[in-house]
Amino acid sequence: MKKVVEGLQNLLIGITGLAGGFVVGSAFVALLIVLDLIPRLVQLTRAYRRSSVFESGILSGALYWSCSDLFNWSFRLPVHLLLLPAIFQGLFVGMFAAALTEVLNVIPILSKRLKLMPYLFSLLMAMALGKVTGSLVDWLWLHP
Repeated sequence: MKKVVEGLQNLLIGITGLAGGFVVGSAFVALLIVLDLIPRLVQLTRAYRRSSVFESGILSGALYWSCSDLFNWSFRLPVHLLLLPAIFQGLFVGMFAAALTEVLNVIPILSKRLKLMPYLFSLLMAMALGKVTGSLVDWLWLHP
């Protein structure tokens, strides 16, 4: 009887986890589709013929990191070899955030409402330098 209850609990946990994964995945895809982030990213980089590379990259990255987290994959690499993937990861996140803010017109609306148009360049530089500084502090001091 105890094994049957454990089996039902495991089944319920599995169904709940699968449903949660579908919800998160659906929300991510909805974000990409509704806000046209990938077409805008392709337009910003002028890589019209390579749009399938962006789509495949996002899909394979999500699939790989999901499996990596689920199955606890790990492997050790020398620190200097991790620099290149870290740079590409940072570039992707930065470009993705830039495409999202451009789609939503956050920066122009914010600068108009707060009357910061003369300081727009300084605002953008402060945002970029703040992101870089925060990332460096996180990687070099908080998670060595």
